[in-house]
Amino acid sequence: MKKIVSWSKRRGFVFPSSEIYGGFSAVYDYGPYGVELANNIKKNWWKRMVQENENIVGLDTSIFMHPKVWEASGHVDGFSDPLAECKQCHTRIRADHLLEDAGIFADEKMTEEEINQLLDENKDKIKCPKCGNKGNFSKVKKFNLLVKSNLGNFTGEWEKDSVYLRGETCQGIYINFKNVLDSTRQKIPFGIAQIGKAFRNEITARQFIFRKREFEQMEMQYFIHSEMAKKNYKKWREKRWQYYLDLGIQEKNLKWHQHENLVFYAQEAWDIEYNFPFGFKELEGIHYRTDYDLKQHSQFSGKDLSYYDPQKNEKYIPHVIETSVGVDRTFLAVITDAFKEEDLGDGKKRLVVKFSKSLAPIKIAIFPLLKNKPELVQKARAIYNKLKSKFMCEFDDNGNIGKRYRRQDEIGTPYCVTVDFDTLKNDTVTLRDRDTMQQERISIDQLDDFFQKEFSD
Repeated sequence: MKKIVSWSKRRGFVFPSSEIYGGFSAVYDYGPYGVELANNIKKNWWKRMVQENENIVGLDTSIFMHPKVWEASGHVDGFSDPLAECKQCHTRIRADHLLEDAGIFADEKMTEEEINQLLDENKDKIKCPKCGNKGNFSKVKKFNLLVKSNLGNFTGEWEKDSVYLRGETCQGIYINFKNVLDSTRQKIPFGIAQIGKAFRNEITARQFIFRKREFEQMEMQYFIHSEMAKKNYKKWREKRWQYYLDLGIQEKNLKWHQHENLVFYAQEAWDIEYNFPFGFKELEGIHYRTDYDLKQHSQFSGKDLSYYDPQKNEKYIPHVIETSVGVDRTFLAVITDAFKEEDLGDGKKRLVVKFSKSLAPIKIAIFPLLKNKPELVQKARAIYNKLKSKFMCEFDDNGNIGKRYRRQDEIGTPYCVTVDFDTLKNDTVTLRDRDTMQQERISIDQLDDFFQKEFSD
């Protein structure tokens, strides 16, 4: 993990936020290559979920919503983590994380009293991650994760006028269910997809970008008749598993985890877990939420969110199948899977990041063999200018050719094109493959067709 974190900053993928001011815990910025990778992840997800599904449409809802949205969803009263404080260094820590680090797993439904009892029974095993204090913690209290704001608050009555940064993106989909239904030709079953920011007042920041206070979700809510829900739930589980294989994720690094203790409104819940450097953890949740969400918003808003089927002459509240994954967690999984340290023999090694071609931040790097030869630079620039409108390219003439190859290997560029003196004679260039390091000569006028084929979806 330390290698990935170091590489992420050094190669311009992920920067600690506000670093010149000492950083800001659990908040990160994507650098020049990181933003390209994140955009490719989002583009790929959107293509699979919206573009390729006739009955799924997109949405982009506001980060701020009416406070009653969060009352209806249960976030105001029930969206909390168990907080304990180290009595020695006064660090506040999630109690379930303290237990998890000691190899003890607390049920998310446990009351404060039950968690306190578990902490007390295992106090010899539990220690503060900051000062090492063993078993000397305060009683657990529930800590709400919603981030409050004083948007438009000029009265100073903070609690009375509180609004929230959204804790998840799906609520914006539920409250727009009728708007989408009335403005499109969609009929049940249909889905609404959204990519957007969510915010959580996480107590303990850990595991790099896996757990952030400001993060981005890719969610799809699939509205369906209850009689068809089970069958379609199985279908979406299969689809979402295949999605990661198509991203280039190794199947050995994926596994299913079934929720044994379901929230009261859910009928079934499975997570796809990925083998991160810190072990198998949730990557995506595929949950069958029944009709709870639309019923709640109907009740709290006073608006009828039922669906009328004219063919069956039936009116009902649709059930919901949810697929929810974080951009950041996908980002970390993709990097972890692609990050390779290869032994080249004779004591030589190379770091290479083998992104799938669809996700690679830079598709093609173009080099002149020597930067001090104007004719080589001019020819390389011409190739770069021709290709850059179709593919994300990078022009690089800094350092010797070997260092440039290594630099591109480390950011995951699939192909490098080098203009050398033979190019000036016969209009061919050296094409190098990232994964095999094999080189071949190819005519300049064949480059476009070659790359169109290699990078086609």
